[in-house]
Amino acid sequence: MTTATTGPTALRGVVGTPHTRVEGRDKVTGAARYAGEIPFADLAHGWLVLSTVARGRIRSLDTEAVLAMPGVLAVLHHGNAPRVDTDYIGMLGTPPDPTAAVFQHDRVPHAGWPVALVVALTPEQAREAAEALVVTYDEEPHDTVLTTGAPGAHPAGGVMPGETAKGDLAAGLAASAVVVDEEYTTPEEHHSMMEPHAATARWDGGRLEVVDSNQGTTWIQSELANMFSLDASAVRVRSEHIGGGFGSKGLRAHQVAAVMAATELQRPVRVVMTRRQMFSLAGYRSPTLQRVRLGADADGRLRALEHRSLNQTSTVYEFVEPSAGVARVMYDADAHHTANEVVALDVPSPTYMRAPGEAPGSFAIESALDELAERCGIDPVEVRLRNEPEAGPVSGLPFSSRNLDACFREGARRFGWAERDPRPGRRREGRWLLGTGTAAASFHAGAGPSTAVVTAQADGGFTVRIAAADLGTGARTALTLVAADALEVAPDRVRVRIGDSDFGPAMIAGGSMGTRSWAWAIREAARELRERLALGTAIPPEGITVRSDTTEALGALAHKERHSFGAQFAEVAVDPATGEVRVRRMLGIFAAGRIVNPLTARNQLVGGMVWGISMALHEEAVRDRTSGALYAPDLAGYHVATNADVGDVQADWVDDPDPDDPVGIKGVGEIGVVGAAAAVANAVWHATGVRHRHLPIRPDRILSAGVPASGGGPHA
Repeated sequence: MTTATTGPTALRGVVGTPHTRVEGRDKVTGAARYAGEIPFADLAHGWLVLSTVARGRIRSLDTEAVLAMPGVLAVLHHGNAPRVDTDYIGMLGTPPDPTAAVFQHDRVPHAGWPVALVVALTPEQAREAAEALVVTYDEEPHDTVLTTGAPGAHPAGGVMPGETAKGDLAAGLAASAVVVDEEYTTPEEHHSMMEPHAATARWDGGRLEVVDSNQGTTWIQSELANMFSLDASAVRVRSEHIGGGFGSKGLRAHQVAAVMAATELQRPVRVVMTRRQMFSLAGYRSPTLQRVRLGADADGRLRALEHRSLNQTSTVYEFVEPSAGVARVMYDADAHHTANEVVALDVPSPTYMRAPGEAPGSFAIESALDELAERCGIDPVEVRLRNEPEAGPVSGLPFSSRNLDACFREGARRFGWAERDPRPGRRREGRWLLGTGTAAASFHAGAGPSTAVVTAQADGGFTVRIAAADLGTGARTALTLVAADALEVAPDRVRVRIGDSDFGPAMIAGGSMGTRSWAWAIREAARELRERLALGTAIPPEGITVRSDTTEALGALAHKERHSFGAQFAEVAVDPATGEVRVRRMLGIFAAGRIVNPLTARNQLVGGMVWGISMALHEEAVRDRTSGALYAPDLAGYHVATNADVGDVQADWVDDPDPDDPVGIKGVGEIGVVGAAAAVANAVWHATGVRHRHLPIRPDRILSAGVPASGGGPHA
């Protein structure tokens, strides 16, 4: 037996230093396998069949002809599929979306609803048979159009209260020297990550095992156990490598269908969504209609603020895109009213998408603040600094830290903001009109209860086991650095294993809470283990293991407003003859807690800012009113920013450790996209003198709005 020491090889302070991804070599060489690539003996393949009508009932399915096709093993549908339970509240405190509870009835609530699963020996046979399945419907009238004043629209809570109000809004607006009252809209947007949704289910010795691509293995384990009336210990979910998620990789139809088929056939079954199926079944960001009313004194100080947002949801599940929530954090006024409203339409269920609520909400409120600055004749940075709240505008709670002013001051210095001519439409470079814009950003910094297991090995190494999920963000590497610091050893002595529900409950990768939650649990377990080793405890061959649980520690935290903040700056060039908009450069300065790994954190922030460019200029899913389905639901029809659309994008941060977090972490996953689209839109106004309140700012919208001969032109 040996005794571990920290000795001369110990390394302190690796958190905060750049490190390449520990799994990077496996990924670039192909050794890392994703959910759809892992081999299983006797594997069968399922192919989902989706409805072609937007509302109605299934009259019949012609399964006999399909079952006679080569390789076909089964066709599951509402007439023969196992019954599942949806009457429960899941791990995240919400009931399951019935879309995932496939084949339970003959109703069709939206186009692309799963109506059958064809299982065959090969994916090619399954696809051919699925495409041959004839489904007959009794079609009914549908409504898929989100409109202002839609019947049935109502305030809804979700992750926050549906409405908040203080002060007399009408009186505040009436007493204001300057009033902004405008509507801003954002379109339906889709996650479009590289790796499609994929899951393989099998029964192994009476235990259900699911190999999946998801954002939380214990989350999916809990959902499947509830839905199939199993004990949680009878379900194991593994998800080691994930090619992106952005909020959509929770419980979906493909996992449930795979479990049903594996149960019926008693063999492993894999179900992989196609890219087109993902546009119906993987969730999306709802379009929003937002009204912002601001009333201010002549010096730009707010007297009244109203932010109302309406989003669509499906008729089977209520999901709220809480876009008005950002106003509850960013700016205060004596009269302060906000509301998040929803209306049920014959559309698929929306879901969480990177910076849910804040991304579309920041476009509206930060565009309105820019309009206020224009009308008051005040610099856009200054108007934001003048309206910095001392406490939470709605909650009244103190901020754990709020370094937004430092972000703006540092960003303005580095961007060269002081040299900006505030008048729009004044800068030209050949045929291009040039403009600059700015916007603020914020995102909640939370943490969820998690457990971690840390083992000291007899050979001097350490193994960390935690049911974390690395969506490609570098979480595995960040946790290695956190563990190394907590154990006071070099990172190469630490092996972090993630993505297995057998490791115990842990927070999902979502809401910028993953790394913060997991690091807290790892640090606690590592601290206790280090204390035991410091006593000279001998390490037996099986090692010494310590388990932590942060539930109690998180419950003891004082109530505060905890957020990351940021300042976004953009420079655009607009060709008034073609309507083309090019983002030449962007700079984001963030106050996002202690940065664990600068290399991957900067990638995260830059990636979010690029998504903001995409949101501002490109992304827009459009529904056909006649069919209720999307036009061109693929990456040819749904446009995203590519290399040619991205100029010089830089991200950096100011010192901002969270004093109440043991590592000082807040989170960087969401904040990069917040405010980015508004900064681009505000820059387009500065270039052209025309406001664009409806995203994306397509070339046809530039052309139809026109460009005035001098600054201060019309609004689009």
